[in-house]
Amino acid sequence: MIKDTHKGFAENLLFALNIFIIFFLLFGSYIAIPQWLQPVGRLHPLIIHFPIVVLIMAMVLEFFRFKERFSTEKLYHDFTTYLWLTGALFAALTAIMGLFLSKEPGYDGDTLQWHKWLGVSVVFISSIIYWCRNATWYSQRIARSGAVATVLCLIVAGHYGADITHGENFILAPVWHPEKELVPINKALVFRDVIEPVFENKCTSCHNPDKTKGGLMLIDEKSVLKGGKDGKIIVPGQPQISLLLQRIHMPEGEKKHMPPSGKPQLTTDELNLLYLWVKENADFKKKVIDLPPTDSLRVIAANYLKPAEETEEHYDFAAADDKLIKKLNNNYRVVYSLAKESPALGVNIYNKKTYQPKVLEELSGIKKQVVSLDVSKMPVKDAELKTIAQFENLRVLNLNFTDITGSGLKQLASLKYLRTLSLAGTRLDAQAIKQISAIKSLTKVALWDTGLPDAEIADLQKSNKKIDFIKGFKDDGKPIKLNDPQVKNTSFVFTKPIELELVHPIKGTDIRYTTDGTDPDSIKSMLYKPGIMISQNTAIKAKAYKPGWFGSDVIQANFYKTTYTPDSISFIAGPDVKYSGDGAKTLIDKDLGGTNFGNGKWIGSQKDLVVYMQFAKPVDLHTVTLNCMRNIGSQLFLPVWIEIWGGTDAAHLKLLSSIKTAAPKKDDPFMVKGMDCRLATNRPLSCLKIIAKPLQRLPDWDKVKKQPGWVFVDEIFLN
Repeated sequence: MIKDTHKGFAENLLFALNIFIIFFLLFGSYIAIPQWLQPVGRLHPLIIHFPIVVLIMAMVLEFFRFKERFSTEKLYHDFTTYLWLTGALFAALTAIMGLFLSKEPGYDGDTLQWHKWLGVSVVFISSIIYWCRNATWYSQRIARSGAVATVLCLIVAGHYGADITHGENFILAPVWHPEKELVPINKALVFRDVIEPVFENKCTSCHNPDKTKGGLMLIDEKSVLKGGKDGKIIVPGQPQISLLLQRIHMPEGEKKHMPPSGKPQLTTDELNLLYLWVKENADFKKKVIDLPPTDSLRVIAANYLKPAEETEEHYDFAAADDKLIKKLNNNYRVVYSLAKESPALGVNIYNKKTYQPKVLEELSGIKKQVVSLDVSKMPVKDAELKTIAQFENLRVLNLNFTDITGSGLKQLASLKYLRTLSLAGTRLDAQAIKQISAIKSLTKVALWDTGLPDAEIADLQKSNKKIDFIKGFKDDGKPIKLNDPQVKNTSFVFTKPIELELVHPIKGTDIRYTTDGTDPDSIKSMLYKPGIMISQNTAIKAKAYKPGWFGSDVIQANFYKTTYTPDSISFIAGPDVKYSGDGAKTLIDKDLGGTNFGNGKWIGSQKDLVVYMQFAKPVDLHTVTLNCMRNIGSQLFLPVWIEIWGGTDAAHLKLLSSIKTAAPKKDDPFMVKGMDCRLATNRPLSCLKIIAKPLQRLPDWDKVKKQPGWVFVDEIFLN
């Protein structure tokens, strides 16, 4: 229990804080917060959650205070009283910190005013209720009204606070995001309809009338031209000296990089748009169609004005255990999923003082799932690169401002997916950095502020032509890579012939495709034209080409024909419980599993998988197709043997087909493949037994060894 003297002191302090808040509200425009007091204001976001929780608890108890079972309970009343006092006191302290913070440059506007007045309203209402709640006239109706009013003020104040820190409509954005009406290209302005939306999506959460970081707003032509406290951000026609371009091309770990690390970053298209717009004199009035038809800015802008479908990278490994991820998260290490329903993980390491090499070693349980690792500003040394090299699916590695010298870079040569390596701010050895050549998969290396002379970087570029070495922003004049072609078919399983629908958002682009498993080229491969029909199981590979552009990546889409569906299906030998999907019907639901074998749409087993099907009426079957996955890194192999048995009933089954696959190789690529089994019979069948046998013992070159492999099937097609 709090002693009466302590309670009396707290009550007097609460009264004094309320008077101070009223004084600040009346005379705040005449008050300047000294620099030594600013850290107090900046504690506002840190402690604000404490009074919110305490006050909500107090409101709930107050709401039921006059219930018969609680009205005479002394402990209930005492506990509620102290909650009220604690919540009101800390709400007042938090409000004062917020008032101090609001006096700093960069905070202004209507949103701030709403947040401020609702915040102090919480203080006043909670304080008044505390002082009056023992009065004879204080009734159940007043108690409940006050509780509801306080909670409503808390909620709305929190909403406006989130808008200030994270951008407009932050709380409701996931469920309410009205789409803007698309402007026809013949009416679209380059700035208003193409460039300004980029600012709105990636910049204005920090550069708006309510929150002007660096004195900069990016809400209209006037504010963009005005710039911020560091001066003008664009020099029309000269992107190489424009502050905007310099900041967005800095390494992400750099303090002045924009958008800040942790915020949504600019895409390649958005970076190109801003660069080309500034290069072409940053015109605010020009229409998109005023640009030449082949102009790069017009081509990308035309694509930007159309609805864009999200594309995500598919990974050929299973998701990590949620309990393990939770265990690995702590105050100095964050493990997070890169996207919803994606097995890929990112890891950020913090706190230079507590860093030890074991922080990386403890991640061994998720080494397959980590595709992005950020250890920037940590005292990571060359020796620790050996541990990092164990993250076999790593795509992005941030070593900015570490103690790396480059002598251990050869350890990363085993990372066959590593594309981006950031070494900004490190003191690199000119000879050691040449080991970068051993990492064959690299496409981008950041060498910002490394002390390497330009001549040394030029030599590196000459020796590694596939790698883009970034030493700061520059206009290299390279062609832009085309977007991937898009498959517009809504279903990939069909009963009747369907038309292949391939599109590309950039006009004048050729789409070349193949059906024999080879990658399409720009000359010999078939040119896609509308009207191409698919009537049987087909694997389509497609690639986009256009003069003056780099060709796109190759995409693949598998189409499957299905004529018959069994009336019943069951397992004679079922899958592993972890990969059992929705039971046997998963194999005939015509819902393809995609590339993530852990999404519940795949059936997996390390033992013989045996499926039994029955038909109410005999069917004239000729082919049975099992759609299987191969993922060598996760010990998933194509079935080594498939048998199809059929007959008139379960007691009279005959072997109708069997196929054997070639021995697996270490470098076999990931694939999803339909395995066709042609039946040796001319008689209608009433039942089928399908057996898929997994690899009994992993190859000697597999690091797991001695265990059986996995066989994964997501669909069985009958034709």
